[in-house]
Amino acid sequence: MNEIELFFNTIQQGKIEHVKAQLQRNPNLVSTKDTRGFTPLIFASYFNKNDVVETLLNFKAEIDATDSSGNTALIGVAFKGNTDLAALLIQKGANLNAKNNQGITPLIFATMYNQTKMVAMLLKHKADVTCKDKTGKTALDFAKEKGFKAIIALFN
Repeated sequence: MNEIELFFNTIQQGKIEHVKAQLQRNPNLVSTKDTRGFTPLIFASYFNKNDVVETLLNFKAEIDATDSSGNTALIGVAFKGNTDLAALLIQKGANLNAKNNQGITPLIFATMYNQTKMVAMLLKHKADVTCKDKTGKTALDFAKEKGFKAIIALFN
C-alpha cells in the first residue's frame, strides 16, 4: 500500500490522530486524489468524518476541489443529509451553487434525495433556487416531479 492509499484508508477509518500525523509528515497529501478521483476532503465528507474534514480544512484543503464527476464536498454531503458537516463547509466558504458535470448543485441533490433539513439549511444560506441542471430542471422541479410536499413547501 502506497502513502496515498494509506492516507485514504486512515481517513475512512476516522483515525484523526493518524490523519494529523500523516499530514504533518507530508502536507501535500491534503491535495492528492485517490484512484477514483476523490480528494481527501470529498472522501472524508462522504464517510461523514466531520473531525477529519475540519482537520483537512485546517491543513488548507481546497474546499471546492472536485472529483472526476465534478462533485465538491458540499455537493456530496447534500444528498446524504449531514447538515452539521454542510454547515461547517458553508462556514469555511464552500460554494453553495457549485455544479457538477451534470449541472447538479447541492440544493438540487438534496432535493432529489428528499433531504428536507438539508434543503431548508441551503435555502437559509441563500442557495440559488434558479440554478438548473443539464436537463433544465431546478430543485423545485425535482421536488414537484417526485411529490416531495415538505420540500415544495420550503420554496414557498
